[in-house]
Amino acid sequence: MIHPIYHQIVNLPNFISLIRICLAPLLFYFALTQQPDWFIIVLVGAIFTDVLDGFLARILNQITSIGSRLDSWGDFIIYSTMAICAWILWPDILLRKLPYFIVITLSFTLPVLVGFIKFHTVISYHTWSVKIAVVITVLGYILLFTGLVDWPFRLAAAFCVYAAIEEIAITLLSQHQLVDVRTVWQALKFRQRHKIDHV
Repeated sequence: MIHPIYHQIVNLPNFISLIRICLAPLLFYFALTQQPDWFIIVLVGAIFTDVLDGFLARILNQITSIGSRLDSWGDFIIYSTMAICAWILWPDILLRKLPYFIVITLSFTLPVLVGFIKFHTVISYHTWSVKIAVVITVLGYILLFTGLVDWPFRLAAAFCVYAAIEEIAITLLSQHQLVDVRTVWQALKFRQRHKIDHV
């Protein structure tokens, strides 16, 4: 008989999240060998897996806490890789947009750092604000570094700041680590419920 934990670990959404993590070395390879076109193609594929794993988890009813954390690790690795590789491939463009780049980078890393300090693991909230910020950031990133337009990248910085503030607020409000908290208001409800249960 297969142990229930097996299905939490070995499933299609988790496999796709793992593929996203494995694409990071390939992104570094294309950056280090100065192949920006292939870098962008693989990056788009990695972002697609981010959408696909969540979609499959919902329709296959395979949403698990392990899967949520693996998804968060995949996101953190890919978006960190994006930032580092941008310095390698397009240093001149990055220097011109340095303030926005710093804001976006800090917005993605500070909530993770605060969550790690408090809960000793990577947070996995998947808030709506982060989802929106990621879409705008990736779109802005591609448009900026393909030389099309730069204003979506500037807009992304504002959305990233709001998303970061919300994630940090959720961490500070939470008594224990929560998974899949869509908004700070949901975190407040969890906190109130926790207080009532312990009265």
